Amino acid sequence: MTIERVTVVTDELVDALRRLIPQLSETASLPTREGLDDLVARDDHFLLVARDGGAIVGSLTLVIYRIPTRLQGMIHDVVVDEAARGRGVGEALTREAQRLAVEAGAGSIRLTTRPYREAAHRLYERLGFERVETDAYVWRPR
Repeated sequence: MTIERVTVVTDELVDALRRLIPQLSETASLPTREGLDDLVARDDHFLLVARDGGAIVGSLTLVIYRIPTRLQGMIHDVVVDEAARGRGVGEALTREAQRLAVEAGAGSIRLTTRPYREAAHRLYERLGFERVETDAYVWRPR
């Protein structure tokens, strides 16, 4: 298995993410080539993919951003193909995100996961993430 930072959007990538994202969320919009082009063009955004036997079997997005007190990271949309789960794909993606965040100078990385994703909880805790007490809110324009 290899982990790569995406720098060029290909048909293979678009197809893979359109297959993977519904495995993460039934309500998420499918990615577009234009949106992916915009994402990979940003220096502070890292779209990582995991390949096994050449095929894309997982992805993760890391965003590095500045707040008044520090530089920090946020992990979004971690997804591993159902057929590849339990083989260390999520761990490899997350470890690479941690490495990139440290290299960028981030003081922390935040992420969220659904309460029922118990395997993800165990993974993140094993990799040094701490559960924080918070209430998460989202605002969406109508």
